[in-house]
Amino acid sequence: MRKLFFRRALLPQGWAEAVAVTVDDTGRITEVESNAQPSPEAETVAGIALPGLANLHSHAHQRAIAGLGERSGSGGDSFWSWREAMYRAVARLDPEDFEAVATQLYVEMLKAGYTAVAEFHYLHHAPDGRPYADPAEMAHRVAAAAQAAGMPLTLLPVHYAASGFGGLPPTEGQRRFIHDLDGFLRLTESLRAAYAGRDDVVVGIAPHSLRAVPGQELQALAAATPDGPIHIHIAEQTREVDDCLSHTGRRPVGWLLENLPVDGRWCLIHATHVTAEEVAGMARAGCVVGLCPTTEANLGDGLFPAEDYFAAGGAFGIGSDSHISVSPVEELRWLEYGARLTHRRRTVLAGGPDRSTGRTLFETAAAGGARACGFATGALAVGRRADVVVLDDAHPLLAGRSGDAVLDSWIFAGNAALVRHVYIAGRAVVRDGRHPLEDQAARRFTPVLERLFA
Repeated sequence: MRKLFFRRALLPQGWAEAVAVTVDDTGRITEVESNAQPSPEAETVAGIALPGLANLHSHAHQRAIAGLGERSGSGGDSFWSWREAMYRAVARLDPEDFEAVATQLYVEMLKAGYTAVAEFHYLHHAPDGRPYADPAEMAHRVAAAAQAAGMPLTLLPVHYAASGFGGLPPTEGQRRFIHDLDGFLRLTESLRAAYAGRDDVVVGIAPHSLRAVPGQELQALAAATPDGPIHIHIAEQTREVDDCLSHTGRRPVGWLLENLPVDGRWCLIHATHVTAEEVAGMARAGCVVGLCPTTEANLGDGLFPAEDYFAAGGAFGIGSDSHISVSPVEELRWLEYGARLTHRRRTVLAGGPDRSTGRTLFETAAAGGARACGFATGALAVGRRADVVVLDDAHPLLAGRSGDAVLDSWIFAGNAALVRHVYIAGRAVVRDGRHPLEDQAARRFTPVLERLFA
């Protein structure tokens, strides 16, 4: 058993002082007491304790090209032109390179305040498209990187079968991603066996998108996966919506809700271009919408109708996706700012009068992210994992702040690095802003990029 003592903490019932948290050997919280006295055996942790926040959408390999897609092309640039540049950039990543990139990324995520990651993993094969001797080689590299960094991982192997609606053959840039259905099911079965019993790895699946997985295969895949998270890209770009309408007669989200048993274990990534009917349908289904505002802005995708979805009671979480930002603060801030720019008013997503926008966003994203990742996190409560982010209450940005003003200031008052400590399963993985692996991770990461882009 371990004991942690926090001077201030955000509990499910609200802010509390002098909070003692008892953690068992599995990393679960067994007792939470406020207005407590620190016991001699407790570790007293300076700062303001918050529940962990999951990053529900990551493509680790894209960390290697963050910032390298900002030079204009010969014609109009879009998601589709960026995608081709991304394919070229990562074509040479080998397993060692990939593990180095993922390790660097997960260290950065922990330091920023993420306490779990859902890796939407589709870089499966060798550069020529042939499977490695172990077809799960690259997935195991993801898991090794997460374990080294101390990051709980939701491993989502991606089924990618086609380049477009109607089962169009894959392009050369997609050859590292492709599986037939039987091969993909063998891959997922092997991963579930490999990580069975691990409390820091959840294995789910990720059919890439409606354009990349024919409808019958998607239905067969869902039927063959009776439990675990299911994540899918959907309705991210207007071209995807138009192509789906041409091929199926339905918009992407509408088709999915009509043809698949979408429920609480589904996470619909982006869902940028949706109708009012689809917004209501997602909320009724109980799925989580995975929003990645910095990537959606970077790619010119558009703005999710967050106010309508929140008003319908929809659940959401946030992800860093392409990792042009690895900051939960920036994702939450731009979710609100996108709504403000759309509606031309302030505190759009606060959830009603006299409410803290920062707290509403943080608590809702923490709950949705935990559900989408399949981890018992997102709240400092008995039975949950002791995954804790501790803000630096000595920082000038938090001077004179208490209660909800702490979250409002962290999210909306600048980009200062306010995360002081991070605990995973009750044990510190970041202390005083430092991760013990960060120098080693950077030494592995830097030469990979120098070789790839020299």
